[in-house]
Amino acid sequence: FIYPLAKKFFFLPQLILGLVYNWGVFIGWSVAEFTVSFNYILLLYTSCVMWTLTYDTIYAVMDENEDKEIGIYSSSILFGSRKKLILNILTISQFCLLLLLGYYFSYSYYYFVLVSCLGIVIIFDISENIDSFIEKEAPLNAIIFDYYLNFIPYFINLFIYLFTFVSVIFFTSKLADNTEIIAILSSGVSFRRLLLPYMISALFLAILSFYLGNFLIPKTNQVRRVFKNNYMENLTKDKSKNLHLQVSPGTFAFVESYNSKKQTGFRFSLEKYEGQNLTYKLMADRIHLDTVNNKWTLKNYFIRKIDSSGHRIVKGQELDTTFSLKPEDLYKIKEEFEEMDYFELNKQIIAEKQKGSQAYKKYEVEKNKRTSGPVAIIILTVIGVSLSSRKVRGGIGMHLGVGIALTFSYILLMQVSTVFSTFGNLSPLIASWLPNIIFTFIAIYLLIKAPK
Repeated sequence: FIYPLAKKFFFLPQLILGLVYNWGVFIGWSVAEFTVSFNYILLLYTSCVMWTLTYDTIYAVMDENEDKEIGIYSSSILFGSRKKLILNILTISQFCLLLLLGYYFSYSYYYFVLVSCLGIVIIFDISENIDSFIEKEAPLNAIIFDYYLNFIPYFINLFIYLFTFVSVIFFTSKLADNTEIIAILSSGVSFRRLLLPYMISALFLAILSFYLGNFLIPKTNQVRRVFKNNYMENLTKDKSKNLHLQVSPGTFAFVESYNSKKQTGFRFSLEKYEGQNLTYKLMADRIHLDTVNNKWTLKNYFIRKIDSSGHRIVKGQELDTTFSLKPEDLYKIKEEFEEMDYFELNKQIIAEKQKGSQAYKKYEVEKNKRTSGPVAIIILTVIGVSLSSRKVRGGIGMHLGVGIALTFSYILLMQVSTVFSTFGNLSPLIASWLPNIIFTFIAIYLLIKAPK
């Protein structure tokens, strides 16, 4: 009752919604058995109000014209052309309050890294995509549940080794700065024993990352990519004209142009070879895919068969037939491997190799990245412990600076090797594992130099 009334009489009704909607924070605090200062709860409440104000403003944009016509208020009307700036300020303020809350509660460094990175990604993402959300009238529940909720596992797995590495450096540097590592080693505990709990945790995170990347995230990406295709960008794009491709070993197809929306191609030809000899040629002015019966319809076709007995020619106006050409071979689906799990990737790689297509490289790179990424967590954990276990003049700042430099060097090396593999002659297996191989030697060197 209060929120609809506020839309009629108050210039910022979304603020009223936030104040009322998040009152459960105080209700939960009042019945909690543990004692927490009201000031801390007020920080959490304010952060939640800012989040409500942010997402309901995005929702209000879609009804802005109608609200103006019937004469009611909304934050979208109030903010006007400054909507994007104000939404960014609200989001930044919300995450700053969450960081401050974590400081008061003495949360671990992992919390600060996660909240900071998540905040940065959301801020940039809202800035980049809010115009698309508004223009295509994306529903609020779809933005939150179909896009951002399914984006979280992808984001976590994308930077899990960075989060782990920074957390290890923070924690170990603090131990070293308080001379606790010296005390541990002096008591007779070996450095290998000190490393054991780190390795157990890293192994657990590596297994989790492998599961996320190969099984869970492909499922969540299916929902996220449907939203992205409907409200952000068209993931299906027609290829350029004069398409040449190998359908299967010895079988080649040519299409002058193909329209993926109408599933229709023009100036089509199909040739089959045995060794160097042409044995079959099919030509048609137009082809159309019958999606119901999964057949191709040929218009004004011409078939030439060549064997030991001579040439045979068949002509006609229309022919329904099937062959191994798939419609997705004729248009681009941007990063379709994001929806494939581990086993589907393997099947796609085999299928591309059977066709003689070089496209298998991008699938092999993706497959090996999903395997090498979890291993990187273990390698970077060893580097982090070995690097930050020695007490130095710069303390945590020095360790963190060197650690972040190493992490971004790893990311840069991964990107460079991926490009050389996809568009060059570098093996996908080597490209995906090269950063791990190099950083394994770095880990061994730092492990040898670590204080014993």
